[in-house]
Amino acid sequence: MRKNILFAINRLREKLWFRPFIFCVVSILGALIAKLADATSIHEIVPEIKSESLGDLLNTISASMLVIAIFAVGSMISAFSAASSIATPRSFKLIIADDVSQNALSVFIGAFIYSIVAMVALKNGYYGTAGHFTLLVFTLLFFTLVILTFLRWVERISKLGRMGHTIKLVENAAFNAIKNRLKLPNLGGIAVNPSTVKGLAVFCETSGYVQQINMSRLQEIAEKLDVLITINAIQGSFVALDKPLFYISPQSNPVVVDDFSELINAFTMGHIRYFDEDPRFGLITLTEIASRALSPGINDPGTAIQIIGSHVRLFSLWNNASTTTVEKKITFDRIAVPEIVISDLFEDAFRPIARDGAANIEVTLRLQKAYTSLYAIDNFAIKKAALHHSYQSFERAVISNDFEDDINQLKSASLFTKQL
Repeated sequence: MRKNILFAINRLREKLWFRPFIFCVVSILGALIAKLADATSIHEIVPEIKSESLGDLLNTISASMLVIAIFAVGSMISAFSAASSIATPRSFKLIIADDVSQNALSVFIGAFIYSIVAMVALKNGYYGTAGHFTLLVFTLLFFTLVILTFLRWVERISKLGRMGHTIKLVENAAFNAIKNRLKLPNLGGIAVNPSTVKGLAVFCETSGYVQQINMSRLQEIAEKLDVLITINAIQGSFVALDKPLFYISPQSNPVVVDDFSELINAFTMGHIRYFDEDPRFGLITLTEIASRALSPGINDPGTAIQIIGSHVRLFSLWNNASTTTVEKKITFDRIAVPEIVISDLFEDAFRPIARDGAANIEVTLRLQKAYTSLYAIDNFAIKKAALHHSYQSFERAVISNDFEDDINQLKSASLFTKQL
């Protein structure tokens, strides 16, 4: 249930209107709550504030905040466009969810709404002496918040949409997804036993990406029917009409299920992928940035080399997982969930870079050094994948390069030649 709530919250965070809406509500409440001070005795000790001075201050805020808010939206749209054009459109969701930019826009719009509401209330004699003083305090606090937010936002907008910042955002998203998956490699369920009969295949009537799986709901239905559910499509998998969504097998007496819609509805399907619980999507997005950088029109091998370093850091998480004894907690004993396959992750991360950078000796050398580093991880699947991709990357480079010295240098640095 917690993961489902976090998934919904993350989708709201990606909506550009959500935080400004919350801040607008808070601003309206702040302007009206100042009236409550008139019901207290503080009017006897606070100085009398002229409504004219308050009105001038509120007019200044309302006139400036609308202009700044429009400027902020324009700057954010430019940053979004830059991120999509120089990096990859898949990074758009991370850029638009930037906390600093959304908070800045929320403060600017909220301050504008606050000043309008407070001005209307002030002109109509809504406040008394204590209310005037409280409104002044609130207004000064809002003004201070606007200034601090603007200074912080100017520093962030200079980075937002830039290549380095975008790579960092994608790497952090992939880092969190991989880290969470390593904690629960089977999503809290049991491991899939290859020798066990999976049971009746259940297909989805629509096609799309699996975005979220309601494990609690599946467990509840499985206990009720006394069945074992073997998931065939985890988060990030594309499900078409020919691919089973899951398998269902009875544990005791044969169970006849005429309608699988309730089970199918436990899978959230969509047309796009999200970074939250999809480690492969983060790796794919990073590699897309590298492939674009290696295109003839851009020719930026430095970005590809930076991405290779990001991949090494991400795969190094398996080293921490292998050196730390973690007890696999089984919460859903009626659901079998396959683990992510290391070979698939290597294909997502390194194959496109090896293909597009085959003619660049700097990129291919950096790839071989990356494979050597990953081979040191105490994980058999990673060692096997690193050795396999080292050989493939070398063969691609041999086909694309004619200079013998480069080939000899690459061969001496290749992982697979050291293992012969």
